[in-house]
Amino acid sequence: MKIHEFQAKELLRTAGVPVLKGKVVRTPDEAAHAFEALGAPVCAVKAQIHAGGRGKGQVEGSEQRGVELAKSPEDASRIAQGLLNKKLVTVQTGPEGQIVRQVFVESGCDIQQELYCAILVDRAAGSPVLIASIAGGMDIEEVAVKTPELILSEPFDSDRGLGAYQARLMASKLGLPTASWRYAVQFFQSLCNAFVSLDASLLEINPFVLTGDKTLVALDAKMTFDDNAIFRHKDVLLLRDETEEEPAEIRADAAGLSYVKLNGEIGCLVNGAGLAMSTMDLVKFHGGEPANFLDVGGGANVEQVTEAFQIILSDSNVKAILVNIFGGIMRCTTIANALVEASKTIGFTVPLVVRLEGTEVEEGKKILAASDTSIITADGLTDAAQKVVDSIKA
Repeated sequence: MKIHEFQAKELLRTAGVPVLKGKVVRTPDEAAHAFEALGAPVCAVKAQIHAGGRGKGQVEGSEQRGVELAKSPEDASRIAQGLLNKKLVTVQTGPEGQIVRQVFVESGCDIQQELYCAILVDRAAGSPVLIASIAGGMDIEEVAVKTPELILSEPFDSDRGLGAYQARLMASKLGLPTASWRYAVQFFQSLCNAFVSLDASLLEINPFVLTGDKTLVALDAKMTFDDNAIFRHKDVLLLRDETEEEPAEIRADAAGLSYVKLNGEIGCLVNGAGLAMSTMDLVKFHGGEPANFLDVGGGANVEQVTEAFQIILSDSNVKAILVNIFGGIMRCTTIANALVEASKTIGFTVPLVVRLEGTEVEEGKKILAASDTSIITADGLTDAAQKVVDSIKA
């Protein structure tokens, strides 16, 4: 689950991470009032969307950027007017962009240096890792490719947290002045503690800044959370903004399905995340493009599988569907009955390729054979992938 910058900063403020004062607004007049209330000579007016690259992003049809500085209430109102209810296109939104429904007006500060840091889980190290770089405010992916030596990392124990000596070592490697190191200890330790305690999967600060009085401040904040642990954080769950999410993914989540929309034309319905990934790989290998990742899991019932078909078919780009079921806990008869039910309820207007193996496979095939459902059967995953790709070329 993702949240907005202003929401992430409130969580960080509670965790003891220094952040600037700011107000989220939804009209140009509110932006002007926020500027006055903050009482700063300069404020940043920032589009709030679930995507990075806002500073370089551009409002569709204009030259306005997603983050601009205001020096007066009138400036703040004008910038907000140019952002609100407009599409902002960034490197992460793609050309379709995202609608800006709210902006964050934040006080400025005395910036001496911009830096980058993030915390994520390092599978190789088997622990969380603090990453930092002097290349703050830049595209960190580009930095990683062109100048990887500028990226520093410090793994830490999730139970003990980041040690003070580790924070000082990171500050030293970043070349921060020694007068700032005591602030760096608080800053990095608080970030790491917030990451662990909130079950985050990513906490990125780009940039954090060294101020004139040698303190460190988080100037931006991006947080995503582990969906498997969100039940422990009902306060965080309340921050979910469904207007920023794909409607089909919200619908799937409500049905207990794992669904991610992609840009291809072959819908995939599979049981098991690993099998789903293998299925998409083979579809692509044989010249097709997956339209989605959809894992119905091992305990789905007929209603859930029927809903899965409806979600797939709600995507107008889908030209064919591949059903790949390896029955373990999931029975092939459940899928077969769902196929028949979905055919009666919504009908299949695109080719449907089905591969069934495992528990009750023969019974499942008999159910399909006895129905009027028009399907293309496949023996094995490779055969299924070839047939579904061929079906859209016919």
